[in-house]
Amino acid sequence: MGGALTTIGFDADDTLWHNERYFALSHDRFAALLAEHSERDHLMARLLEAERRNLPHYGYGIKGFTLSMIETAIEVTEGKVPAEVISDLLAAGREMLDHPIELLPHVEDVLENLRGDYRLIVVTKGDLLDQERKLAQSGLRDRFDAVEIVSHKTEAAYRHIFKQHGQGAERGLMVGNSMASDVRPMIAAGGWGVYVPHDLTWAMEHAEAPTNSPRFAEISDLSSLPETVQRIVSG
Repeated sequence: MGGALTTIGFDADDTLWHNERYFALSHDRFAALLAEHSERDHLMARLLEAERRNLPHYGYGIKGFTLSMIETAIEVTEGKVPAEVISDLLAAGREMLDHPIELLPHVEDVLENLRGDYRLIVVTKGDLLDQERKLAQSGLRDRFDAVEIVSHKTEAAYRHIFKQHGQGAERGLMVGNSMASDVRPMIAAGGWGVYVPHDLTWAMEHAEAPTNSPRFAEISDLSSLPETVQRIVSG
């Protein structure tokens, strides 16, 4: 184990593999289906409102997103949405649940580089069955010492996870594309947060960067992670 750092957590969606691109395609399909009822920007704003409103009920993931699309369609058509549109939206959700897994660049090389020196864990949120499917199809499961699929990524969740799978959050690092979920709560828990931006990131994952924290780092892509880890370990 290297220096003060013993455990590294990886977000899954849009950190290990592409995910948001499939939501973007469904946004396009949704906008096309309801084009005669609402212009796109207004429709997307209403959909985001529905997603935000429904998170406490449905949680994160494709199923909740699909229900939010249906709810928004009912709202913008004042209850007159055709049954075939609802059917198309359900089909879009099913297609998203079956989307292929495409790894992001450098993932396999970085995991191989860090294995053995650190405990590697996946920390992801969303629908349990969907996240398990994606991890299995990614071919990466054997690269990790543990997998945690949680409802919400909070300071308390990170404290628990890194205590269970490491030597506490203070000796842990979390890397991901969400400032709101992967970086800020991990730093609040006492660990390191490494932000690796993705071209497509859901609006609700945006947050201000904790640039004044000595435990915050930003890298352009995962290829820089081993160097960043080494810099942290070297102090």
